Amino acid sequence: MKARLQPLYFSQTSPRELEDQLLHIQSLLGEEVELIEPLEIGTSFSGADAVVLPVIIGEAYSKVEELRAIDVPIIAITSEFGTVAMWDWEIVTYMRSEGITIFSPYTLELAKTFCRTVRIKREMQTSKFLVYQDNPGDGMQAEIFKRFYWWEDECTQLIKDKFGISIVKKSFKELGERARQIPDAEAEAVVEAWKMKDIDLSHRAYLSAIKIYLALKADIEADPTIRGAGINCLNESFYSDTTPCLAWSMLYEEKGIIWGCEADTLSLLTMFLINKCADSPVIMTNLYPFLSGPTALKHERIDNFPDVPQPENCVLIGHCGFQGVIPKCMTLDWSVQPKVLGIVDENAHAIDARLPTGPVTLAKLHPKLGAMQAIPASLEGYAQYPGSDCRNGGIIRVSDGYKLIGSLFSHHYCIVPGLKTEEIRMVNDVLGLDTLSI
Repeated sequence: MKARLQPLYFSQTSPRELEDQLLHIQSLLGEEVELIEPLEIGTSFSGADAVVLPVIIGEAYSKVEELRAIDVPIIAITSEFGTVAMWDWEIVTYMRSEGITIFSPYTLELAKTFCRTVRIKREMQTSKFLVYQDNPGDGMQAEIFKRFYWWEDECTQLIKDKFGISIVKKSFKELGERARQIPDAEAEAVVEAWKMKDIDLSHRAYLSAIKIYLALKADIEADPTIRGAGINCLNESFYSDTTPCLAWSMLYEEKGIIWGCEADTLSLLTMFLINKCADSPVIMTNLYPFLSGPTALKHERIDNFPDVPQPENCVLIGHCGFQGVIPKCMTLDWSVQPKVLGIVDENAHAIDARLPTGPVTLAKLHPKLGAMQAIPASLEGYAQYPGSDCRNGGIIRVSDGYKLIGSLFSHHYCIVPGLKTEEIRMVNDVLGLDTLSI
């Protein structure tokens, strides 16, 4: 689906200039947008996700009331490059001073991000996240899991109220049993069809991983409004003889389904918004700031953090023994390994993969859903601790580790390759969220 943009023009606009600019917009944004027939400003319209102003002229100063009455987002794309023309900064500033919310992208990518976001904003009203859990918090490591907000009914209702996404809950116990009943031959056919390499598992463990994929795929295909899914895979790990890591990689590559480890719907929603609106790879993982000291070291069963300059500004990232669930299409360095954590079945597995080193962005929605963090950082390298719960973790550096640890929303965070702070800011602005950083 595409964003539906309603072009509006001022009465004194040159028809040729309007036509030319609409052609530019169609050429540059045609994969993202459907342009509705242009209308003069002040004309009523319906069915649009946003308004686009292709040409802005001085008449805008006398059309404040008409512009203020528009009840969908407004974007100015007035240059041949898919951005706002520099000559329009003054008028845009005037509009904002009159209480008109108008977006003025200075790169083509920001214009695309706007278009994707207004489309996703509409689609979320009929979208669902599917999570598998039975008695969250009461299973393994209950002393940790009982405290997480994402399992509260309040959190589920906030997601529905703020974004329109419904959380559908199903039994993990039933899913695990249904997966075990899938014939080996059916799983073998998937193995043959995908022909994946770098699967360092026993044959039984590989088939178990494929069977949970097949069970998940059946549920997701039964309802096309499902856009993301998660499983309480650690806390209630006794319901399955495997983990869903490989399944999430396959379902993302095959269907674009976003996953939430441990049925963390707040991380799932953060990843969904970044992936679908900013069109960016994104993963979730645990943050272990070096400043957190023995608390983090004990949890990962390691003796010390890596020896690096200015360690107070560094964070070790890791999840389930490695960096986290990373779909194969996001990296070239990828393999599936036997499980690391003692909390899961001996037959389980995990993904060992690396994001490219260089700039990254840390992101996470605030629990009350009024803001999203977008923190610039750098992935500097990797650290290996044989025999620990951190066999291959990433080392991230931020500008101020003290400010970071004082502002973290959760131990679960999303890592976005590249510097994506401005794209995330655009997403937040369209959705009515504050953007927080350090």
